[in-house]
Amino acid sequence: MPLSNLNKEQLEAATCKNGSNLIIASAGTGKTSTIVGRIGHLISQGVKPEEIMLLTFTNKAAAEMVERVAKFFGMDIAKAMMAGTFHSVSYKLLKTLNVNITLKQPSELKTLFKSVYEKRVFYHRDDETNPYDGGYLYDMYSLYLNSTHGEDFDDWIIERNEGHELYTPIYVDVVKEFNELKVKYSYANFDDLLTIMIEKQKETEFNYKEILVDEYQDTNPLQGRLLEGFKPESLFCVGDYDQSIYAFNGSDIGIISSFDKRYENARVFTLRKNYRSTRPILALATKVIEHNERIYEKHLEVVRKEELYAPKLLVFSELFDQYEHIAKSIAKTMTPKDEIAIIFRNNSSADGIEVNLREYDIPARRKGGHSFFDSLEVKFIIDIISLLMKPNDMMSVIHILEYGKGIGKAIAKDIFDALMMLGDGSLFMGLFEPKASVKNPYLSAKSKNIQLGLFDDFIELGSVSKFKDCGFDEKFLGNAILKHPKLTYEGGIFLHEFYLVVKSLKRVKNPNSIIEHVLKSKLFAHLKEILSTKRGTLKDGNLDSSLKLAAELKIERKGLLLKKLATHYKELHKFINAMVLGGGEMSEGEGVHLLTVHASKGLEFKEVYIIDLMDGRFPNRKLMSKGGSLEEERRLFYVAVTRAKDILYLSYAKYDRIKKLDFIHSQFLKEAGLVKTAPKEE
Repeated sequence: MPLSNLNKEQLEAATCKNGSNLIIASAGTGKTSTIVGRIGHLISQGVKPEEIMLLTFTNKAAAEMVERVAKFFGMDIAKAMMAGTFHSVSYKLLKTLNVNITLKQPSELKTLFKSVYEKRVFYHRDDETNPYDGGYLYDMYSLYLNSTHGEDFDDWIIERNEGHELYTPIYVDVVKEFNELKVKYSYANFDDLLTIMIEKQKETEFNYKEILVDEYQDTNPLQGRLLEGFKPESLFCVGDYDQSIYAFNGSDIGIISSFDKRYENARVFTLRKNYRSTRPILALATKVIEHNERIYEKHLEVVRKEELYAPKLLVFSELFDQYEHIAKSIAKTMTPKDEIAIIFRNNSSADGIEVNLREYDIPARRKGGHSFFDSLEVKFIIDIISLLMKPNDMMSVIHILEYGKGIGKAIAKDIFDALMMLGDGSLFMGLFEPKASVKNPYLSAKSKNIQLGLFDDFIELGSVSKFKDCGFDEKFLGNAILKHPKLTYEGGIFLHEFYLVVKSLKRVKNPNSIIEHVLKSKLFAHLKEILSTKRGTLKDGNLDSSLKLAAELKIERKGLLLKKLATHYKELHKFINAMVLGGGEMSEGEGVHLLTVHASKGLEFKEVYIIDLMDGRFPNRKLMSKGGSLEEERRLFYVAVTRAKDILYLSYAKYDRIKKLDFIHSQFLKEAGLVKTAPKEE
């Protein structure tokens, strides 16, 4: 049984009575073992696995717990549980309820949002306050959904941002049109999965005997409403208020801190034994985090007795001296490279350290910045697969066609709308069997409303004569979509390449085969040329042929890596959903881990470097001025330190010669007792 290896405190928590139970589990105290133990206890008490829901912060964490349950009860029982993130569980349940949705990455729907926003004209402007740009407004709307308890969007905007009253009607109308488009095309991003699920909870009864929640401290109000909507008979929430680091995404530390007040007869258990870090590392982390207000009392005990290394402070006169020294140290260390992590508060720190590691031929993997799935070439392939899975996918068409020279997002959207008109609501019919009766598929009229920033927009047809010598398929040459007046010669060629790829892939259903075909197509060769040229162009405008070649090889490698991932899937929708829901958890490469603090959450390493510990960078004063807090920055420092098992280095530099900036040390180093007098430089 999974209970046999638990210590006294873990066992007490895992076998507690049904009801409202909160388990305070600090870093390294065995929360995963406790959760698995609780699941084992429930099953042994006769609770059916399908009556258990497990909500985790990542799908990887859910998979690990399912595997551990399977060791005791078999995979059939373990997989019968509903397990995953709030978003993936919502997606699975919506599918069982036959809700028609096409899942999209937030960045994809941000493109749609911006296309709606950019049609607006702010006729009246405040002399002191400029309107938000479309991308920022999209992020604001996402924060609103995740962090509020039912306020109207316009009231929320005005309350937070004085001076935007004049623009708020336009903001609200943009959001309204955006949401209408999502409903029309059945699009859903991660926020929508939760909001749609909450609506379904009002008409559907879910019979879960217990819901277990991991990383409860990072729950936001939207997730809190979802959790309440399931109406579980029993709750088992595991978290640590000292590791609440997602306020920027709407998480509310008040949810965990008020647990015993919000739930009648709530019980709070505390896991005190730390199995991960040595005593000096844990002592440093504790010394700093105790400057934050204590919500639930806890006094950690170190299980490990060895004290091989005390945390070491590294001080440098210049920023890049720091990066070079760390690379040299890693080159000499006996610690395996995949057991080393370099952790930073800001992504800007990653480039400098990555370059220096490369100088010493040290392999490194980077996570927490742009993921493999954020790369344009990978998105391009996934968009083609999405379009084959759902032919009327407007966003996929826009993302693919915008790479044609002179096309861009606006014309790509015009082409999509025209194809839908030519095909009577079917994009493929509009592409392959267009209606001859439609003479001008681009004619549109939009209502004029100055208050909402709307205006009239009509379009006149252009000539297709410029495409007659392009060698186009004769049927395609007669398609009225070529009559867009702003469609260039090169854009038409790209559109024809798109036509040929879709035509050849219409009956291919295997993701691996589709990717192989795309990688060999003229369309992908066209994309590769565009991206590699851009990545090989220097700041002075000259093209570096060696950089361009390196970029081409990297693009090809990413395509082959995606093809390799696809070998595990036979069905298009399962492959796409896995890439969208789990893509952000994957990292490329091998070797030293380069991680933001947020990306390091839940991980542990033998040797850890926390770099750029300068005041302003860590704590990040800029983010603090925009609504963050010193307390959250301190929790981020605590999370970073507690990733280390054996060896911990903390470093900072006094000067940045490129930006000509002077630095002083982070106040967390002073709170840790590492800085008292002027530190000695390395």
